[in-house]
Amino acid sequence: MDEDSGYEAVRSRDGRFDGAFFFAVETTGIYCRPSCPAVTPKRSNVRFFRTAAAAQGSGFRACRRCRPDAVPGSAEWNVRADVVGRAMRLIGDGVVDREGVAGLAARLGYSARQVQRQLTTELGAGPVALARAQRAHTARTLLRTTDLPITEIAFASGFASVRQFNDTIRQVYDATPTGVRAAAPRGRGARRATPGAGIPLRLAHRGPYRSAAVFDQLAREAVPGVEEVTGTPGGRTYRRTLRLPHGTGIVAVEERSHGPRAGGGTHPGGWLEARLHLTDPRDLTTAVQRLRRLLDLDADPYAVDERLAADPRLAPLVAARPGLRSPGAVDPLEPAVRELAGTAGAERLVQRYGKALDAPCGSLTHLFPEPAALAGAEPGGPLGALAEALADGTVRLDPGADRDEAQRALLALPGMDPAVAAVLRVRALGDPDVAPPGFDAPDAWRPWRSYAIQHLRITGELTK
Repeated sequence: MDEDSGYEAVRSRDGRFDGAFFFAVETTGIYCRPSCPAVTPKRSNVRFFRTAAAAQGSGFRACRRCRPDAVPGSAEWNVRADVVGRAMRLIGDGVVDREGVAGLAARLGYSARQVQRQLTTELGAGPVALARAQRAHTARTLLRTTDLPITEIAFASGFASVRQFNDTIRQVYDATPTGVRAAAPRGRGARRATPGAGIPLRLAHRGPYRSAAVFDQLAREAVPGVEEVTGTPGGRTYRRTLRLPHGTGIVAVEERSHGPRAGGGTHPGGWLEARLHLTDPRDLTTAVQRLRRLLDLDADPYAVDERLAADPRLAPLVAARPGLRSPGAVDPLEPAVRELAGTAGAERLVQRYGKALDAPCGSLTHLFPEPAALAGAEPGGPLGALAEALADGTVRLDPGADRDEAQRALLALPGMDPAVAAVLRVRALGDPDVAPPGFDAPDAWRPWRSYAIQHLRITGELTK
């Protein structure tokens, strides 16, 4: 999109582009999302940025009205398989906070200088700035929704020092951390964490979201002990355990997708309500990003539906289910175990090899087993081979993995079925353009074949 088209999106407050780009107003020093309901600035005063980090790096502060840091992530990073796309997925998962730029570069197979150059050239911000913007948003969430001491929030958000934390919050939000906390809603209906209640979250999405189809799939696939879906259709709750870098988590996500607030512009999105319990608040960013991948919240339903609706076979299916998503996974081993052992087999493996929670939460009793724990579960079989390969790094299925290389490594494993490898490419690697082996999917469906397959499976035209 060129800048003139971008300005038209801003002028029409078009929420379809929230997260795809940001605009800043030189006369106010503020940056916004395209759907910001404020008065449209003059074209001569507007600058455009690919990322919030780039706007912050140029000295602009986040708008308090439209909260540009809370928009869904750009769908572009899910589609792209190049270094920039892979890097953005890894940064979202918190790799820079945990392993630094050197760790990010090592995972991508490039030097730190090359990664810095590519990200800065294309996005206007390097990995440190991108991670810093993400830390600022995490800090804002904790400040507004919890009563954790501010010093704890600083380190839980990934900042190296309280001074760095204070400086960043002042620069991004034009307020002190205490001021950000004081501005949070406190009256009736305010959503704040209380002891034992977890951190309340709004998981934003763009455009329509077919939550019923997603929750139907989660209910079918739920592995007892790790996941559960309760309630009646339209008001269900999905709960699950999470194994995270610094500890464990339990999350509950409500089925109902909330619409936009008044004045939110055209083609806006909404959000899913969630509650997250963490043993270590440093895992907040990683937990949220893994949930977003599981629920496919960063997809662009407008681009997907426009392409697929042009096909006569799919047009009525898209019309019936606009905004249909292609769920991912929070752990790459989970979809593999379900495909290779079935749900009942997965439950047995969880009970035998999964780590038991210190304090069970209802029917949630275990974490899903780690690859190393499952490596000996099926000696000589495809599941054992995959678990061992994941444990020793022979196969990588993390957000930054090269999808083609991962598929080649999967197919090199003894007994690996190409159909299972295709499922893992969709669920674990988040590839939006995968068709099952042997299925003749037209090129006209690219780059959204994974979504086309979802439509066909829901209607029963494709059973596997």
